[in-house]
Amino acid sequence: MNIDAALLEGIVKKVMSRIDAEADGAFDSLGIFEKMDDAIEAAAAAQRKYLDRSMADRARFVEAIRAVATNEENLAFMSKSTVDETGMGNYEHKLIKNRLAAEKSPGIEDLTTDALSGDDGLTIVEYSPFGVIGAITPTTNPTETIICNSIGMLAAGNTVVFSPHPRAKKVSIWLVRELNRALAAAGAPENLIVTVSEPSIENTNIMMAHPKVRMLVATGGPAIVKTVLSSGKKAIGAGAGNPPVVVDESANIEKAAKDIIDGCSFDNNLPCIAEKEVIVVDSAADYLIFNMKKQGAFEVKEPEAIERLAALVTKDGKSPRTEFVGKSAKYILEKAGIAAPDDTRVIIMETKEEHPFVQVELMMPILPIVRVDNVNEAIDMAVRVEHGNRHTAMIHSRNVDSLTKMAKLIQTTIFVKNGPSYAGIGVGGMGHTTFTIAGPTGEGLTSAKTFARRRRCVLVGGMDIR
Repeated sequence: MNIDAALLEGIVKKVMSRIDAEADGAFDSLGIFEKMDDAIEAAAAAQRKYLDRSMADRARFVEAIRAVATNEENLAFMSKSTVDETGMGNYEHKLIKNRLAAEKSPGIEDLTTDALSGDDGLTIVEYSPFGVIGAITPTTNPTETIICNSIGMLAAGNTVVFSPHPRAKKVSIWLVRELNRALAAAGAPENLIVTVSEPSIENTNIMMAHPKVRMLVATGGPAIVKTVLSSGKKAIGAGAGNPPVVVDESANIEKAAKDIIDGCSFDNNLPCIAEKEVIVVDSAADYLIFNMKKQGAFEVKEPEAIERLAALVTKDGKSPRTEFVGKSAKYILEKAGIAAPDDTRVIIMETKEEHPFVQVELMMPILPIVRVDNVNEAIDMAVRVEHGNRHTAMIHSRNVDSLTKMAKLIQTTIFVKNGPSYAGIGVGGMGHTTFTIAGPTGEGLTSAKTFARRRRCVLVGGMDIR
């Protein structure tokens, strides 16, 4: 989808005028509350009403959410607004991600029923709602996470209280309002989706402790995931990753180079699934780098320049500097005083395994390359630098034994073979999508059934027709 600048500016002005009117009290709250306690109480009351609605109703409400998120004006507005408010990523890729979340997040069809019948009667096992879910959303994928979580959580019969990242407050609140507007038009109870007007750590803590919040879902860094897992509630953690990509001598090197640059550069490397470091067999390394350059990679060779970059974008080589997360390769190079072509997509350089660019998840289009003697060394290193996050990893190889060995050893939630990282969430690869990838707690790519309880219903002595 391409929208010219004048049309996009008109869309933004049109939507902003409505936001300003709502801020002046021209509309109902549409799911926005001043106090977190009030938001939770409203969601709890809504969930009790929601229990009486049919599965057909749930399906209709999910379609209403999809319609909001795929509306061309809404897509353009929230994609541009996210970039403007957070300073991260790029508009074209936000369009793709928001549409993906709306179209490929499973709805009620995910809630399958198991049945067992015999001499003792009939037993069915079905998915049932938890109740009120508290969902913490990140600054990296704020609208995408709200879209896919709303679809899955409402499909499962829950209501949801969102606690957005404060640096994505405006666009998150706008989206919650738009979803509630559409749900009301579809005949849904009010306040199925709620949030607060001033997201904060304090409000998040209130949400996590509230007795009417039955499940917590955190999408973010290690700190917030650890906090949620220590809450004493049922919790789903979608945490950090540091995805390695292995390339061996049997790979289609030209395709591997394109896939790696496409995946690494997507939304300026914001997705946690994106390629963060390359480990390549030495005999294939030169040709891989040559082809990566053809795909828009800019190689920094001088050791002094590499270290200058590291000092610029990391805090003592231990964590990324927030001001460079999600920035373009060209922007980062300019700040480092390095001239590069305007079409530069990714910054590459050769390093050792211990370098901060390999060890630290940067979420920037900076891609270190480490040479090794053979694929077994590459796989072992990939396991080490993934740090046990069990998030995402990639390999480019035609050797079935190598593909199998890495799959078993790396133990990541997503493992992509011979494709870009985003194939793992349904872009050019089979399967549904999500922006809540629960590696730490093991649910994997979340969907409606993730946000539901398994319940057994037993009828004794009847309903067997065999």
